Amino acid sequence: MQTAVRALILFLACSPSAQAADKIRFGTNWLAQAEHGGFYQAVADGTYAKYGLEVEIVQGGPQSNTRLMLPTGRIEFVMGGNMIQAFAAVEQNVPTVVVAAMFQKDPQVFMAHPGQGRDTFKDLVGAPIYLGKDFVAASYPWFKMQFGFRDADLRPYNFNAGPFIANKQSVQQGYVTAEPYAIEKQAGFKPNVFLLADHGFDTYSTTIETRADLIAKNPDLVQRFVDASIIGWVNYLNGDAGKANALIQRDNPDMSAEQIAYSISTMKEYGIVDSGDSKRLGIGAMTDERQKSFFDKMVTSGVVKAGIDYRRAYTLAFVNKRVGIETK
Repeated sequence: MQTAVRALILFLACSPSAQAADKIRFGTNWLAQAEHGGFYQAVADGTYAKYGLEVEIVQGGPQSNTRLMLPTGRIEFVMGGNMIQAFAAVEQNVPTVVVAAMFQKDPQVFMAHPGQGRDTFKDLVGAPIYLGKDFVAASYPWFKMQFGFRDADLRPYNFNAGPFIANKQSVQQGYVTAEPYAIEKQAGFKPNVFLLADHGFDTYSTTIETRADLIAKNPDLVQRFVDASIIGWVNYLNGDAGKANALIQRDNPDMSAEQIAYSISTMKEYGIVDSGDSKRLGIGAMTDERQKSFFDKMVTSGVVKAGIDYRRAYTLAFVNKRVGIETK
């Protein structure tokens, strides 16, 4: 009997639930919002804990460049923007790797006024267009090459919609989950919205990146974080998101419940998180074919150097395992 009891005690002590959780710091790319909801969900509903992880979400924003914290080891994972950043990391020999793509579609959009003859994507060419400097440097060259947008029409966008609202012939960039809602609230009209992903800008977005050395030393940790984050997104979009939204508003008190609801609805409507390959491979899916397609476009438009080994920017080792498919 005593032997059996000792064996039971040893088993319980060695079981995953009895072991200390691995502490993880995950840096987002901006202040807390619904576009980060799956990660907050995995904290709120205990999914990370079930995978043996204690995750601290570190907000990005104007005072915190979380991307710079990853190579220096201050955080274990970071939320990337799109694959242009990842290709640039390869070019600069920064040892970071994309391990999952939580957004199948980049949420960037162009917006135009309704009833002004700007009803198709081609109608936007030739209009004054308000773009941020980062977009002009990294993404705009492809749109010039592909559709004929002109530098002469560029206007600076400083995250103030006033000039766009005042000029009915103009176009402005934004995110499908945010700016159309803000325009409607501020100006009282629904803009025409053109999701860039639906017009050939086929980058992945809201990626999970980590260091190459962490992948080599602890692939199990990487896999658990990716899998738990996927489940978090499944639950956020298909279950009760109340606790996750409360955490988002705790971290970012300026984020209203109405804005969160709009963002969730829009992510579902446009298939930002779950569409295309993720329907059969699971949220977070990536493919070599899609990565090559976007890389080739960026090379052709002069954004990325042709000679870099873009395959170093990502790995498929931790995705495409149909995690969360049955839950959905």
